[in-house]
Amino acid sequence: MFQVDLKGRKSIYEQVVDNLRDLILSGALREDEKLPSVRELSKSLTVNPNTVQKAYRELERQQYVYTVAGLGTFVEKAADRPQDAELRRAGVELLRRGVRELRLCGMENTEIRGVFRALLLENASKGKS
Repeated sequence: MFQVDLKGRKSIYEQVVDNLRDLILSGALREDEKLPSVRELSKSLTVNPNTVQKAYRELERQQYVYTVAGLGTFVEKAADRPQDAELRRAGVELLRRGVRELRLCGMENTEIRGVFRALLLENASKGKS
């Protein structure tokens, strides 16, 4: 599914949350799809089950997943999930920094627009329109 960097700056719990959220937002995990059990995921990632449980609780708090007692944890329907304003703000800030860096490298607006168009097309071809 994904791997965690045990020596990374982000905590393992945050990495699990981020990776699962990315899989959900990209469509790799579909609505109502069952996530691996806490035990299965902790074993495959070689992390403590409490870490995975904490990540699942956080994703449920953020309304990316829901839990059915005795059945497991499932991906929430996109319509039931509020837009993640913080995620959008972070993305815009990333773009802002990227444009600033490209300008410092001497790129003109037309070149920057071309780069964005190419990236959007590349992303759309991967099914992420």
